[in-house]
Amino acid sequence: MTLNLPAQEAALDCQNISLVDYDQLVMSIHAGSHNDTAITTALDRMRTQFKANFVTLILRIPGIDDIGLMLVSGNLAVHGQLAYISYYRNLTPFSGQSVDTVFTQRDVMTDEAWVATDYYQASCKHQNVFHVMGADISTEQEGVFRLRITRPESEAAFSDQDKALCQMLLPHMRSALQVRSLLGRSESMGNLYADAINRLSVATILLNDKGVVQKLNEYAQALLDRADGLKLVGDRLEASYPSDNKELQKRIKDAFDARERGDTLSGEPLSVTRPSGEVNLGIVFEAVPNVGWLDDKDRGTLLLYVRDAVNKSNVSSSVAKELFDFTPAETTLALELANGLSLEDAAEKLGIMRNTARAHLRAIFSKTGVRRQAELVRVMLNSVVALSGTVVGPVSAAKSLVPGELLMPLRRDN
Repeated sequence: MTLNLPAQEAALDCQNISLVDYDQLVMSIHAGSHNDTAITTALDRMRTQFKANFVTLILRIPGIDDIGLMLVSGNLAVHGQLAYISYYRNLTPFSGQSVDTVFTQRDVMTDEAWVATDYYQASCKHQNVFHVMGADISTEQEGVFRLRITRPESEAAFSDQDKALCQMLLPHMRSALQVRSLLGRSESMGNLYADAINRLSVATILLNDKGVVQKLNEYAQALLDRADGLKLVGDRLEASYPSDNKELQKRIKDAFDARERGDTLSGEPLSVTRPSGEVNLGIVFEAVPNVGWLDDKDRGTLLLYVRDAVNKSNVSSSVAKELFDFTPAETTLALELANGLSLEDAAEKLGIMRNTARAHLRAIFSKTGVRRQAELVRVMLNSVVALSGTVVGPVSAAKSLVPGELLMPLRRDN
């Protein structure tokens, strides 16, 4: 049941927190659904509210003994940074608590039994941690997050009012952590797909409804930097030649108009001439789906895929060797042929005799089951080799952990 405002004010007053402070605390928790910095701000607010020396959010316990992935608010070198920190999983007496229920160490055992535990002696004692309040927060798909709030022995124990306030915060913590996990998973998948597009040598350019370029992948940035067929003029995409540029702008406008009407784009590619004389660039337009209840003004609404047919493929030599059982010499030759060189040019580049190159080519044909060089190129580019290459991928969204030298485990020997 939702409390009305006077009832909520009365409940909060019993827990020594104003409605304004409670509102700010809850808002900071929900803001944490978007990034780790905001989560830390929420933990900092909780640490202040509960007069704690540490507030720790244990995000994950990997299959490594005594190590947990945590965010910590408190006087540690890793304050506010996602880090692997010592966590004595096999020693903690707080395993197996009822989920979504706040507890203190006094709910689990007496003070005498607590200080006698190996967990207290090995970890808590050295960090001036005596009073512990916590909860294991369940989520639908992301498992259990562990919240721990601590005070030194010189401070008062956590009261029933502290527990009640913490219990009121748990649903907000659960919601924020669930959203954060879903966003993180979506972001990770998006980056995997973006990296695959990079590996396939496809440039992606995102335009908003004003035709302004909003995002580029690294491959597109390199393509535009060369200004060979397409270029950036200010923040707008243009073709090198006026006639091509007129057609490009028309196609962009037509795509926006079709999207506004809810029509499907034609899918007809656009060919753009290159001043270098190389094969034309090919462009395909795709509308970004509109989520009806979101105001997507100034958001990316049109995606352009650009393919450079003459660009060298970033295939992986190690994967090609493993996949086709090539020798090192056969691998290097096959990769040069896949990048469009003739057998003679490849032999010259590699510094080998033509007869040697022909012998390698016969072995390559035998191992791949093809009979012509064109078929070899098709097999190489259509295999997983192209997806396994080491290329400049998108900026990774995977969270970088704190460098090892900054880590300070919760255990500190005298």
